[in-house]
Amino acid sequence: MTSGAVEAARNILTSLHEVMASRNHAQSKLNNVVEVIGESLHSEVCSVYLLREGMLELFATRGLAQEAVHVTRMAVGEGLVGSIADRIETLNLAEAAAHPDFSYRPETGEDKFHSFAGVPIVRRERAVGVLCVQHVEPRRYEEVEIEALQTVAMVLAEMITNADLVDEEDVNAPGSLTSGAQQLRGLALVKGLASGVAVYHQPRVNIEHIVAEDTEAERQRVILAFDKMREQIDRMASQAEFGVGGEHEEVLETYRMFAYDEGWTRRINEAIDSGLTAEAAIERVQQRTRMRMRQIDDPLLADRMHDLEDLANRLLRIVSGQLGTAASMGLRNDAILIARNLGPAELLEYDKRRLKGVILEEGSLTSHVVIVARAMGIPVLGRVRGLRGVVREGDQLLLDADQASAMVRPPADLTEAFEARFAKSRERQAAYAALRDVHPTTRDGTRVQVMINAGLRDDLANLTMTGADGIGLFRTEFQFLVSATLPSRERQTRLYRDVMDAAGDRPVKFRTVDIGGDKTLPYLRHDDGEGEENPAMGWRALRVALEREGLLKVQARALLEAAAGRVLHVMFPLVAEPWEFDAAKAVFEGQLAYLRKQKKVLPEAIHYGVMLEVPALAEQLDVLAPKISFLSIGTNDLTQFLFAADRSNPKLAERYDWMSPAILRFLRRVVKSCEGHAVDIAVCGEMGGRRLEALALLGIGIHRLSITPASVGPIKDLIGKVDIAEIEAAMAQWLAQPPVDLRAELTAWAAARDIAVD
Repeated sequence: MTSGAVEAARNILTSLHEVMASRNHAQSKLNNVVEVIGESLHSEVCSVYLLREGMLELFATRGLAQEAVHVTRMAVGEGLVGSIADRIETLNLAEAAAHPDFSYRPETGEDKFHSFAGVPIVRRERAVGVLCVQHVEPRRYEEVEIEALQTVAMVLAEMITNADLVDEEDVNAPGSLTSGAQQLRGLALVKGLASGVAVYHQPRVNIEHIVAEDTEAERQRVILAFDKMREQIDRMASQAEFGVGGEHEEVLETYRMFAYDEGWTRRINEAIDSGLTAEAAIERVQQRTRMRMRQIDDPLLADRMHDLEDLANRLLRIVSGQLGTAASMGLRNDAILIARNLGPAELLEYDKRRLKGVILEEGSLTSHVVIVARAMGIPVLGRVRGLRGVVREGDQLLLDADQASAMVRPPADLTEAFEARFAKSRERQAAYAALRDVHPTTRDGTRVQVMINAGLRDDLANLTMTGADGIGLFRTEFQFLVSATLPSRERQTRLYRDVMDAAGDRPVKFRTVDIGGDKTLPYLRHDDGEGEENPAMGWRALRVALEREGLLKVQARALLEAAAGRVLHVMFPLVAEPWEFDAAKAVFEGQLAYLRKQKKVLPEAIHYGVMLEVPALAEQLDVLAPKISFLSIGTNDLTQFLFAADRSNPKLAERYDWMSPAILRFLRRVVKSCEGHAVDIAVCGEMGGRRLEALALLGIGIHRLSITPASVGPIKDLIGKVDIAEIEAAMAQWLAQPPVDLRAELTAWAAARDIAVD
């Protein structure tokens, strides 16, 4: 903002302050407002249009025919004024009639005026009106005039709302200035259906006071807020531990760059100089940023502008003292949480009875918040671009993560259809729940073990609810991810003992801590402090545990003590070669020897296993198989390594297909390699929880599945309809001579036998 703009805005704000403080009624105040602005900017016309009953109505004017006041009305999107409100952007035209959106209104007498400039009057991120000026002489308005108008529009937004000049429902109504219902597309991170109102994880700050009483005091508030924000960003950067990758570092550096950007701080201080409070000044600059964002086609640059938006929100919360998240304030209704991204601990803070779903601007299939959400049974839609520009706090949302979409502000008929589908889904779930006490057995009498994946105490109730055969994968890292410090041995022991108590005589297969990669811990650092370019294949899982042997020793001791007098099943993740298994087992055997010396009660038996996620391990199963009791195939990581396709990359989603003959042939070869050895083989991962994929797995000899609790019922139902010999014969033929589309072939095969696989 130039010094001229600051001076012009200050003069107008001073005069407006007097107008607002007067005892005149609202219409009289508005009449005075257009006179003040018109005189200050030497403008022949100054008009204010306000939103009422969904239409933009001329409320006050200087220069146009007074007979047009409260008569001239236009729809949002209609004419220049409607266009400004619809797009929430500024127009500055030397010749108004030449613009394609120009709409002539003869009753206003505006035909003699050529130049036109207008700015939206924004309240709670919605345009509630338009402020515009006009001249007879064709000319573009100077930047100083536009900036003064934008600043004044902020004050008008507060004034007209407080004076009830716009209908409250027009300000708050979902989609009041959008095209009504809008569909969002993204990446399905956790499937499921949900409905509720939009709640922002970090709610927007409501600015109560616009005009400053003491400019210097406001400046000091901003300086202190900047200091605190920069301290937060520096701390975030310093805590960026191993496995974050170059992209994450780049994001943090961008944050830091914006946080220390002198241009940004200067613009905020200039807005304060013009007479705004600290909050209003930040919001004023933020509004300009949003307007610029709408004009940016470059996605990379748009992302950078989103970074600045995030920082502005952070600064606004600091300066206003409104630092809480929606979780700390409590959810009052069924809610769909809106956020840029979330950590698992943040998600766990929410009331699960009210939290029905999550929509993220970012998020990936591998992020630990997604794993936690899946465990909690909460559908998640991620990678929704421009989310905050479409969804407002309180908007009604229908989340269909099954179809990777969400509907904002749905019409009644769509809501009704969604609820009917939701009800049918609940009916199916009820039917599946009836299978709780049924042992999954195929039509020809083959018993299939169906177990659940878990990682939280809350998951334990699912054992009883689903009637699962046990826990085929207990992710011990969850306790590490949701903790601010390294969990003590005592805390770990308590958790593992509770899990085994809840499972009773059903087995629990504990996977040793799988951290690193995308699952970073702020209290565990890389030796060199740098991130990794490809964290999924980097310093993670057993590699971390073997290098940080103290970490594995503590966990080994906790598991052994928790399993006193019981059978312990423990498996090691991301084993690439047999020596890694040997090294990890040696740590456990060392702790076992120590406990034996201490005369402690020992486990009745210990069964060791590995996760097969690294393809290289399949080439040495003949060496490893005699040493292990069980093998769990982690299809999520294994498949992305086989295909060299990052499963979190939407562009590669179609290449990441579990029904590819390549992955099925590989899995069948693993099964064959273990024949003749006393090794139980199971599939742990999302693949086993999908009916079509589970059918294929049964056909290649997999008779143990460990899946999400929500999938247990559907998979039990599927198993009861399958003849193992028949599906094995069909799969053998297809894998010997792969069809063009194996997914389509198997779907048709199942349909012919009345086996639903969707």
